[in-house]
Amino acid sequence: MSNPNYYDVLGIQEQATQEEIKKAYRKLAIEHHPDKGGDENRFKEIANAYGVLGDEGKRKQYDQQKNNPFAGFNNGGGGQSMEDLFAQMFGGGMGGQRRQRQKPEKLVDVSITVVDSFKSNPKNIVYNRKHQCGDCSGQGGERQPCTQCGGQGVINQRVGNSMFMQMMTVECPSCRGKGHTFKTTCHSCSGEGTKPSMEQINIKIPHGIDNGQIIKIQGKGDFHENMYGDLVIRFNLQSTDNFEKHGLDLIYNKFFNLEELQSDSFEIPHPDGTISIKAPQEFDTTKPLRVKSKGFKNGGLGDMYVKLNVKFIRKQN
Repeated sequence: MSNPNYYDVLGIQEQATQEEIKKAYRKLAIEHHPDKGGDENRFKEIANAYGVLGDEGKRKQYDQQKNNPFAGFNNGGGGQSMEDLFAQMFGGGMGGQRRQRQKPEKLVDVSITVVDSFKSNPKNIVYNRKHQCGDCSGQGGERQPCTQCGGQGVINQRVGNSMFMQMMTVECPSCRGKGHTFKTTCHSCSGEGTKPSMEQINIKIPHGIDNGQIIKIQGKGDFHENMYGDLVIRFNLQSTDNFEKHGLDLIYNKFFNLEELQSDSFEIPHPDGTISIKAPQEFDTTKPLRVKSKGFKNGGLGDMYVKLNVKFIRKQN
């Protein structure tokens, strides 16, 4: 398999300046970083390309090798790993001790109605939470440093062929990235360091919260490595009781029978109270009626729209 063209990987011309190379790398690294949901293999490819083109000496050697495949090129010993590159550019790394340990987050999906979102109704949430095991203080047992990685949780591994060799930092297979093994295991939690239990919390739903939006509650997540993470609540907005939400606008689907079609006015429900609306002279189901300033009020002021629908059962002859 042929090696990738590093200029193509970064999406730049071969005549690009070092500043243009740096800018291209920064943009792609942020976009494809695994911590941001990007593809790890793509990120490695980008980091490898910048590791060469971002160094004027290596770039010159690479350009010579491109023009003369038999000249040879060495990107191995002494070079920067992709964690070093990312740390240098953004002040952080991907793994090992270079990376600041982050609290784990507990994701809980909660279903609410459009009216709940409008009125900021309270919501009682029950979820399964991992608490610290009291018998082993969350350690899982008597620990000892992993002999393969020396307690780092990661090991350095050579990848590539003789022409394009590079050192990479990968998760230690012996301890699975934990940095330790157990002399003895806690019988109470079977080495997990945690015990599950049902937890409940009462929250006030933020006004205007939309489908898929989240809120975080600090310290209410699972216990992991001597710390409690945050609880992340993701809202699933359900269109019930004929109500819908579109941005800041509140939508209500009104269904008329034959008798109501002849009325001069009709009433519709609203989270703040019933609204009386004058019937339009021309009844057009393709044009909703607008009730100004009766929508959501977060970051602006929305309207309420009433969709006109006709629904009745015909009498049999």
